[in-house]
Amino acid sequence: MGTIAQRVESLSLSGISSIPKEYVRPKEELTNIGNIFEEEKKEEGPQVPTIDIKEINSSDEIVRKKCRFKLKKAAEEWGVMNLVNHGIADELLERLKKAGETFFELPVEEKEKYANDQSAGKIQGYGSKLANNASGQLEWEDYFFHLIFPEDKCDLSVWPKTPADYTEVTLEYAKELRALATKIMEVLSLELGLEGGRLEQEVGGKEELLLQMKINYYPICPEPELALGVEAHTDISSLTFLLHNMVPGLQLFYEGKWITAKCVPGSILMHIGDTIEILSNGKYKSILHRGLVNKEKVRISWAVFCEPPKEKIILKPLPELVTEIEPARFPPRTFAQHIHHKLFRKDEEKKVVEEKVEDDPKKVVEEKVDDDPKK
Repeated sequence: MGTIAQRVESLSLSGISSIPKEYVRPKEELTNIGNIFEEEKKEEGPQVPTIDIKEINSSDEIVRKKCRFKLKKAAEEWGVMNLVNHGIADELLERLKKAGETFFELPVEEKEKYANDQSAGKIQGYGSKLANNASGQLEWEDYFFHLIFPEDKCDLSVWPKTPADYTEVTLEYAKELRALATKIMEVLSLELGLEGGRLEQEVGGKEELLLQMKINYYPICPEPELALGVEAHTDISSLTFLLHNMVPGLQLFYEGKWITAKCVPGSILMHIGDTIEILSNGKYKSILHRGLVNKEKVRISWAVFCEPPKEKIILKPLPELVTEIEPARFPPRTFAQHIHHKLFRKDEEKKVVEEKVEDDPKKVVEEKVDDDPKK
């Protein structure tokens, strides 16, 4: 086993009144970290769109078109949205959340039995962020990370045994979510003027698209104004689906400001990831986002990242979407190369990117990959 990182939950429970310096954000970030409960109450300004997708396959063409257009518009303008009437039973979502909460309620030493070992390349399991930069910056969260679909590729031996229904409920959710991903990608394809199955095929199709789940556990923080649960990043996935325990924390960088996502009962929050942004040649947005913490309530979120295979596919803007007026905005890369590019981008390279995408400031933020705990 490699050395076990300090668990944030242990820190939180130790009764400290100030946080260790590794968790304190750089000065320039501290100016815009507010109280998440106050932020969520704000009614003025832009709000993350909520899209009712009940009519997504309606037999009435006008109704169907209207629903699909709203989804497309949200994907173009925001790249994030709350999906309601998504077709996954509330009861299943509640069971999934209960299973994750029950696991995280176990004592830390029980959870350690499932610890991952990043130095040995064992990334699935219970973990905390390891420092991945010179300043040793850390985030205020622990997590449980594992592949949940397709079932035949899952290593069930690393999954929690407590609660007893953890595996059953997670596999059922994975199957339902996989079907929802197909439905969403079909609409996103058609709205780009492509065949319905095109985007899904480009990210690995039925056989190769992987669903990785990361349960993020954000303990109570004594100085929430100094820390972040997850630092600013865009998702590398094709799509990310997020559930949470109705404690606010997610913020999106929209039109130059941090906007707090409201908690919408019964919804699944969906992000467009980098992979679909690349394939769509920037028509659909992968939005910069981060997670805030608080001193009153534990926040838990369930993020499922739909990822293409690492080496098999070259990701690049689809030829039908590249014209003289709209040249390709992204170079061809495998998914593995894209991850590497985001993790290890050199300063010189950053300058080039900066020039290319000055219309899109999020591209030049020091991003990190939250669905790749190897970092």
